[in-house]
Amino acid sequence: MEPLSNLKVIEMGQLIAGPFAAKTLADFGADVIKIEAPKTGDALRKWRLLKEGTSVWWQVQSRNKRSLSLDLRQAEAQEIVKKLITEADVLIENFRPGTLEGWGLDPNHLLELNPKLIVLRISGYGQTGPYRDKPGFGVVAEAMGGLRHLTAEPGRVPVRVGVSIGDTLASLHGVIGILLALQERHRSGLGQVIDIALYEAVFNCMESLLPEYSAFGEVRQAGGSALPGIAPSNAYLCADGGYVLVAGNGDSIFKRLMGMIGRDDLANDPALENNDGRVTRVAELDQAIGDWAKSMTTDEALKRLDTVAVPAGKIYTVADIANDPHFRARGNIETIVMHDGSQLDVPGVIPKLSRTPGSIRTLAPNIGENTDDILRGIGLTSAQIDSLKERGIAFTK
Repeated sequence: MEPLSNLKVIEMGQLIAGPFAAKTLADFGADVIKIEAPKTGDALRKWRLLKEGTSVWWQVQSRNKRSLSLDLRQAEAQEIVKKLITEADVLIENFRPGTLEGWGLDPNHLLELNPKLIVLRISGYGQTGPYRDKPGFGVVAEAMGGLRHLTAEPGRVPVRVGVSIGDTLASLHGVIGILLALQERHRSGLGQVIDIALYEAVFNCMESLLPEYSAFGEVRQAGGSALPGIAPSNAYLCADGGYVLVAGNGDSIFKRLMGMIGRDDLANDPALENNDGRVTRVAELDQAIGDWAKSMTTDEALKRLDTVAVPAGKIYTVADIANDPHFRARGNIETIVMHDGSQLDVPGVIPKLSRTPGSIRTLAPNIGENTDDILRGIGLTSAQIDSLKERGIAFTK
């Protein structure tokens, strides 16, 4: 039995934030029914690179789920959702605020049907506040939450992180909220609504950004590859054109680092014993480490740093990830067999639980692949299911 084996989850929404939260629960045994629009399904099916007409991303985002295809604009489809809700533990949705209400699926009404229901609502700006009705995507949330301003070289245009980190952070906050609500439900027997905004999930990870502004009027600026206010921690160019990342900002680590690069004068300087002193001379420290790094290749630098236990690494491409033995040893990469018999490497299940680990049990479904089984499970006859499909209310591919 996996930790969430008895949990029944209804996923409504598409793309990243809601589906990633549901994927995380599904990886640990939850029975996730994903409700998709007829014919087209989740737009993620066509995002990024396609294999046999379907995104390979889809195999990550929707593994371990069952697909029910309904036209939620139709009253009969809405009634089917209500029947499913009566037996569900969790509903996840990431539509714009008001969408569920427009379909007659107001969470307050759903909680009347099932008082134990936990509803996770993820949206750009949340269910309240002056911006609630604005459309919001992860890239906007990353900017509003304070992250985008910091992701640049000083004086250069801020850049994207490169993945949809705002959506993923909101998803993970949503999963935390669900687990908290489930724990509380053990005591009260009642469900509740969890309201997650993309921007505030990003903002919650901004460390000391706000208190520094409040106390000192300090507006943190982009630091490039360095970590402003913490020294030394940067990326240093090596002789082969690669970069070595060095985190020498621990007090004892700093001493070992300086000794290894032949700078005992800096290692033994009382003014550099603590971070606050090192920050005032960060340019000097970066110069010393940079001069040492450019005298050797990236691999040579990493070997030297390992000998004195200084946290260091190189900048990985996905090719580096795929060929790194540590990723394989940790189960971070798993190989699945597709319906056509081909193999596909996908991210493994994270986090690692010692006694009840999660698993990849099924491939991501086709649109409406499980429609018939799910509808039969709530008592519909074959004739009723056929009628729903003939009228375009339900769909099976």
